[in-house]
Amino acid sequence: MTDHKIIGPKEKPALAYWIPLSVQHVFAMFGATILVPLLTGLNPSTALFTAGTGTLIYIILTGAKVPAFLGSSFAFIPPLIAISAAYGLPYALGGAFAAGLFYCLVGLLIKFTGTRWLDRALPPVVIGSVIVVIGLNLAPTAMGMAMNDSAGNYSLVMLSIATVTLGVTVTANIFLKGFFSTIPILIGLVAGYIFTLVMGSFFSAYHIIDFQNVRETPWFGLPAFEIPRFNFVAVLTFIIVSLATICEHLGDTLVTSKVVGQDFYKDPGLHRTLSGDGLATAWAALWGGPPNTTYGENIGVMAITRVYSVWVIGGAAVIAVILSFFQKFGALIRTIPTPVMGGISMLLFGIIASSGLRTIVESGVDYKDKRNLTISSVIFVVGIGGGRLAFAITKGVQFELAGIALATVTGIILNLIFPVTKKHS
Repeated sequence: MTDHKIIGPKEKPALAYWIPLSVQHVFAMFGATILVPLLTGLNPSTALFTAGTGTLIYIILTGAKVPAFLGSSFAFIPPLIAISAAYGLPYALGGAFAAGLFYCLVGLLIKFTGTRWLDRALPPVVIGSVIVVIGLNLAPTAMGMAMNDSAGNYSLVMLSIATVTLGVTVTANIFLKGFFSTIPILIGLVAGYIFTLVMGSFFSAYHIIDFQNVRETPWFGLPAFEIPRFNFVAVLTFIIVSLATICEHLGDTLVTSKVVGQDFYKDPGLHRTLSGDGLATAWAALWGGPPNTTYGENIGVMAITRVYSVWVIGGAAVIAVILSFFQKFGALIRTIPTPVMGGISMLLFGIIASSGLRTIVESGVDYKDKRNLTISSVIFVVGIGGGRLAFAITKGVQFELAGIALATVTGIILNLIFPVTKKHS
């Protein structure tokens, strides 16, 4: 593929290479991008549309200097589920929209003040612990999808489907090399789907995939437009969770800089990359899509191919948008069995938690320091144990912080009030 020649961000490959290179990036982001809406009740076709258009927004805002694909963010799954259950989906989208604008505000502050204040409020011990909480908060959801039928009862059939899916995904993740090592989620989804189809043709208990809706769905159509609604709790919850995803953005941008060999913190500047991410998230919320984030999967593809062209990333974004207009394709995606998604999630949510541990370890956080040990311990218990702060503001209006949002606030407060006793805090 291009004889291993390095293709820089501004270079445009010949069309014969351009299209397959873009298709590679679509494969890399596809599994994770559609999994988030499937887990949260959103439309996967809309998620493809907002991922593609959001990536184009990001490219424009960064002056086409940063090769980054934006897909569905896993960090926002808990607040999407919680706010939707408590107030309805429009309020969850309103919170996501506000989080996107908050990104832009932080980007503006970074432009004029730098990042030292952000490093002080959210050091690795806080952000790493919060990421662990995000992953472990989702663990019961993964196990429920893997073990239970549609009525919520334990099912050995569902567990067998999830086990096969997980086994294939883990095997692909560990043993496959090259490009295929970047798409274990997609490989696992396809394997689990095929296993369910094959078993369903022999045993009625496995016959859980119904193509009736696929047959009735028209071939083409526009993604559904959703109007976000706003309340204080939803907005505050999403903004607090976005503190963790902002730090995730900083890390992804740094990794991309190292892979490409250019300092994107300086050019086009962190304020531009963060604002691009934020506008893409706000745009996604307007269409009923999940919040966006820069994708490590696509960074992996670039590292393997040594093709860093923004043109290639833009091509992948256009392909994602085109796919979103094929409504039968979206209907087919929605036939993916719940235990297949459960098997994938068992690995994926664990990886989120493990990435938090990796943040802590690679940052050199010293747990011999009681300060760090205390901060992480409290964050874990509050976030995983179901911590909740609620009180009435006025009659009929209640303020509430719970789970990840409360754990994040608690960690920030403890970090600011406890005296720094070690270098790595």
